Amino acid sequence: MADAAYPRDLRGYGRNPPDPKWPGNARIAVQFVVNFEEGGENNILHGDSASEAFLSDVLGAQPWPGERHANIESMFEYGSRAGFWRLWRMFGERRLPTTVFGVATALKRNPEIVAAMKEAGWDIASHSLKWVEHKHMSENEERAEIAEAIRVHTEATGARPLGWYTGRSSINTLRLLMEASGLSYLCDAYADDLPYWIKAAGVEPHLVIPYTLDANDMRFVNPQGFGGGDQFFSYLKDSFDVLYAEGETSPKMMSVGLHCRLVGRPGRAAALMRFLDYVTKHDRVWVPTRLQIAEHWHANHKQLAEQAFSIG
Repeated sequence: MADAAYPRDLRGYGRNPPDPKWPGNARIAVQFVVNFEEGGENNILHGDSASEAFLSDVLGAQPWPGERHANIESMFEYGSRAGFWRLWRMFGERRLPTTVFGVATALKRNPEIVAAMKEAGWDIASHSLKWVEHKHMSENEERAEIAEAIRVHTEATGARPLGWYTGRSSINTLRLLMEASGLSYLCDAYADDLPYWIKAAGVEPHLVIPYTLDANDMRFVNPQGFGGGDQFFSYLKDSFDVLYAEGETSPKMMSVGLHCRLVGRPGRAAALMRFLDYVTKHDRVWVPTRLQIAEHWHANHKQLAEQAFSIG
């Protein structure tokens, strides 16, 4: 059923996706994201109504209204105290760049970590003001949340964010981010193996660089997720191998999602190290930041914006 008013793009690039023309004639662009959420999660200390219940090793956790959850707080603290530094050294030793999805209030609470990100030349994208759900916010509330996130992020890092990933988004998030202007790329989508353009009434087309929840360490703490590092490595390797093979004729992008408090644990970090070393043993592989992908797409594929799908 074709409906011109239907606000979802189910076709995408179809059977003939564009050649991304990655630098160095790469067959695949492999992009790593380090999510920095520690200190920006749900907590009554932050003015939230309940404790955090998402993405920790307390499996099956539920929000505690009006209470703090000492165990979950401590697990998040591991991420900023130890896990971040393990990942920072891991990528630094291999001279591999990464993008940070940084929650603005978390960045503000840890200037030493922000300095380390900048020292490493990491691309620091916004992960919104706080790591909380946006789905029940009114448009005006979410618009204000976005504006405040930009302000705090700029104050914490010394530069306005050029990329954005809310994660716990609403159906209005992408459009409101487009209205906010000044962003080179948006990431609240999982819809493709390549970047693509979207448009909305009254604003210029915006670039979407899709993210991933499957090649993501969050599955270590999901009921049907990775039971150990071998499963994580195997899944990442299989994903890479398929895309690398396809890349001989149709290059693609692979995203890997990481969290300081999850893969930053030693038993999980070992699997990530194996995968990083596996990737670097291949030729014709580009490992960029998301900002580098955005710059490449803006410079080489701006014409694709003319066919951008309208999200409303």
